[in-house]
Amino acid sequence: MAALYEGYTLCGLVPAQTLSNSGIRGIEAERDSDHVVVTDSTRSVTLFKVSDQKPLSSWTVKQGQTLTCSAVYNTRTKEYVAVSDNKVIRIWKEEDILLDKAFKATVSSDVWRVHSLPGGEAVVLFQRGAVRLLDTLLSAPQQPIEEVLAQEEAIRWSTNIVAESQQFVIFTTEQKGDNFVYLQRLNPNTLQRYRLEREEPGLSPLSFSASYRDKHVCLLYLYPNGHVYQSLVSVRGLGADEGAQALPLPRNLLLGLPVGEGLLEAASALVLDEAHVAIVGVPHPSAGAGKDFLCIWNTNFQTLQAGKEMAGKIYGQIWTYSNKLFIPHGKTLSVIPYECRKSSLASALGKLREAKTEESKAPVSVPSWNNILHGEKAQPSRTVESRKTRANRKTQSALSLTIDQVLEVIKTAPVEEVQKEVEGLLSRADIQDLQSSVSHLASTLVERSLADPAFYTPSTLAQLVHTQSLCHSVCPDLVLLALERKDYFLCQLCLQFFPDIPEAVTCACLKAFISMPDVDAEKASLEPDSVSFMETLIARERGQDGLQNGFSPTLFDEDRPDAFGGGGTVIKTRAEDKEKSSTPPEQICPVGLHKAVLLNEVLMTAYSDTFLLPHLKDLSSQHVVLFLQYLQFLYLKYSQDASSQMYGLRSPSLTQIMDWVCLLLDAHFTVLVMTPEAKGLLLNLHSFVKSQVRLVSELGKIEGSLQELNKMKVKNDVGQYSIEVIELF
Repeated sequence: MAALYEGYTLCGLVPAQTLSNSGIRGIEAERDSDHVVVTDSTRSVTLFKVSDQKPLSSWTVKQGQTLTCSAVYNTRTKEYVAVSDNKVIRIWKEEDILLDKAFKATVSSDVWRVHSLPGGEAVVLFQRGAVRLLDTLLSAPQQPIEEVLAQEEAIRWSTNIVAESQQFVIFTTEQKGDNFVYLQRLNPNTLQRYRLEREEPGLSPLSFSASYRDKHVCLLYLYPNGHVYQSLVSVRGLGADEGAQALPLPRNLLLGLPVGEGLLEAASALVLDEAHVAIVGVPHPSAGAGKDFLCIWNTNFQTLQAGKEMAGKIYGQIWTYSNKLFIPHGKTLSVIPYECRKSSLASALGKLREAKTEESKAPVSVPSWNNILHGEKAQPSRTVESRKTRANRKTQSALSLTIDQVLEVIKTAPVEEVQKEVEGLLSRADIQDLQSSVSHLASTLVERSLADPAFYTPSTLAQLVHTQSLCHSVCPDLVLLALERKDYFLCQLCLQFFPDIPEAVTCACLKAFISMPDVDAEKASLEPDSVSFMETLIARERGQDGLQNGFSPTLFDEDRPDAFGGGGTVIKTRAEDKEKSSTPPEQICPVGLHKAVLLNEVLMTAYSDTFLLPHLKDLSSQHVVLFLQYLQFLYLKYSQDASSQMYGLRSPSLTQIMDWVCLLLDAHFTVLVMTPEAKGLLLNLHSFVKSQVRLVSELGKIEGSLQELNKMKVKNDVGQYSIEVIELF
């Protein structure tokens, strides 16, 4: 079986004015599974950390220049490679700021794509079909480039793979309605050329995808009529003369997708594994035309395994890296995790009951004592079950209500009965599709709670959230209901377990937490680890003074600029100096213990700056000052004791604290400058920023020193006694 999990937004899009394309030229893998490089269709390249949903770096060519192929990351050299204006190859490193000042080389022929694989050499494919290794090309950029393709033949798609320790470039071309496949081996340099069988007159493939399996390249291609074909190309070496001849390429029809009336215009099929294909832009069989879906099909049994409707226009683009699908739609680039289990007839028909492994992304329901004490392997098999055990199970199944019956109970029964039936349902191990069941239960409970003020089941809702089968998109009113009922424990659980809480809801939680009286907050029963962290942080005595984490309280006044920005000398008496040097900034937590715990949950919630800032502006100046004072308190505690974050408890990081400081200042800077009680606070925060800048600067120097040491060649034989002078700069 295959499954699509709850997705999230990586970034916004700026589609072309004609809305014909998404504005994205390509997405490529970077250093690891959590980093990707996104190239737009005009001038910019952006590095994203996927799990944080944040851009780390961005580079742009000058006005009037255009990036004509997607940028790639060369894992061998730790450099990025892109092509602008078809002929200018640009190479730069992550620390480079200006793309125009990086390395450039102009070649003699137009480039189609640059390809790079982890551990492989970067390869340049020219528009006329020639292939060169990047290093070989850069040694003589103006070397003549041969023409492999015929006059009216043009490349439509390309990729590269590593098979049997050899690198191949695969590209397809079109000439007067005929489609060809080229397989270029780099070492030794051989070329294989094949002709695809013709489809209906006037139809050319919309997309191609390739994978390597069993000494063959498996080429998958989708036609506008919904036909998905597969062709196998052997990677066994052919001579150059043989490869230049267009050989017929047999094909096998894998899927006949429903397209409704007319033909597909923007759709794509992507190989996930040997039995599963992801297809975007094709109508769902049961939804009808007019709606665009992302679907995973099992090609062995031609069954639909998972489907997800995509809001907004589909552009027929899809990429996959590390079990994540990247899909532009509307004005959004979405990341959708997926899972494909091993294909079998039982799983295709939904009859396979598999034990869940730790690696499975599907969340586990309520664990049994057997699992907790002995692990899943210790579960008794059916062959050794006693008759009494089987009889008890049959009796329990007969007495248990189905999911539909429990939903009906929720709509009318008293609170006690609802809690009893839902808990009984969750305790059963035979629930089919736990995620769907939990979402229906939660939605029905929330719907009745909103309609009936006298009905509320906090423990049941908390238990449903604990299953980790819920998210905000499935039950969007749950967090707002918890805020309305002042159920702060449920709010905390939602902030912890929901990966897709919108920024507006995050700000609603922040406003509720910061404005509620400390007396009300102390009545809430919160998650123990988070409370323990704050108790430890508040109770800890001030540590030894010194420069820790880039900030020293004793140096506080040395970093403070003149209050009026005039650059004059601040006159202080010896008594004042002694008092200020011995007394650090305010160390008292400005909010109560439980309120601090709830604010920490807001600090640790994922967000996007662009969407969060407008909602932060709704906070009053008093609340902003109070929140900044709390952030200052956390920063000072972290600065005095570097072990503040190392207790294994749930706590915000120093980076998250500083990010929120910057966000609040960006949203309310004008108001804070005009607020008298905020003047001292702003000066303190200015000192924090200076200390962080100094810390990063010193760390950069240390990094440079370590890199120079790493580059030095170690002498094996230095004798019994030697003196070496190491010059770092």
